[in-house]
Amino acid sequence: MKRAVSISIGSSKRNKAVQVELLGETVSIERIGTDGDMEKAAQMYRELDGQVDAFGVGGADLGVLVDNKWYPLYTVQPMVRFIKKTPVVDGAGLKNSLEYHLASFINSKIGSYLKDKKAFITVGIDRWGMTKSFVDNGYECIFGDMMFSLGLPFTIRTISALKFLAGIFMPIAGRFPFEWLYPTGEKQEERIPKWGKYYHWATVIAGDCHYIKRHMPERLDGKVIATNTTTSTDVEIFRNAGVKYLITSTPVIDGRSFGTNMMEAALVAVAGKGRKLSVAELNELIAKIGLEPQLQELN
Repeated sequence: MKRAVSISIGSSKRNKAVQVELLGETVSIERIGTDGDMEKAAQMYRELDGQVDAFGVGGADLGVLVDNKWYPLYTVQPMVRFIKKTPVVDGAGLKNSLEYHLASFINSKIGSYLKDKKAFITVGIDRWGMTKSFVDNGYECIFGDMMFSLGLPFTIRTISALKFLAGIFMPIAGRFPFEWLYPTGEKQEERIPKWGKYYHWATVIAGDCHYIKRHMPERLDGKVIATNTTTSTDVEIFRNAGVKYLITSTPVIDGRSFGTNMMEAALVAVAGKGRKLSVAELNELIAKIGLEPQLQELN
């Protein structure tokens, strides 16, 4: 049996371990949260290095890939400094492969439901495949990168402006403490309604689940949420807010969808190459497995 472990600086309340069948191989996938403690995560990686088939980096990114340009997040990278043997991924591969098919999946499944193709994407720089997916499928997009990452009331409306922002901002932001950019540990459970007019403007609200929940208004009647890493509690939050459809970019397994880092680690484990997989290799595996987003009707 293969084993893939995602060590996350997110809340330990979201821990989960299951076994899945991929290409005839049983893979144990396990998510372990450290409640914001990067050094604890680093020590866990050291203890498990060489004992498991693949690692995922959860609750943080080692960097972001924007139109094939890699921007390191320097304050996160020390978390994996002790890994010498086991391949480690942060989900960037699936964000630029599987998530690129998200908008076309939505169009094929519920296109007739959407009166307008308008997407509010919480942070487009971090999920470039998702960003490209909505843009290439003709959606009018508002990107909330300045709002969700920096708390500044400025929107971005074109992919060219988003690339320009990445080129200017990411070399600097990559040296910020990660908690300045993204909620970690217990902060993931906080809810501060904000930017409501953009949530209400959109027909599809897309992006990281923690970002979406953190500032979502009380009611999102009839909206479509496209996200990932959802627990059963997250699903109930969206259902109670009136969300019509929930699409997760990875399948729901035993009541939850795992993060792209976890699922990419599972694919690395089953591939058995002892290294990260290229986007082309990931796409080949995705096609063989038949991996695709999953649609849930909530209301």
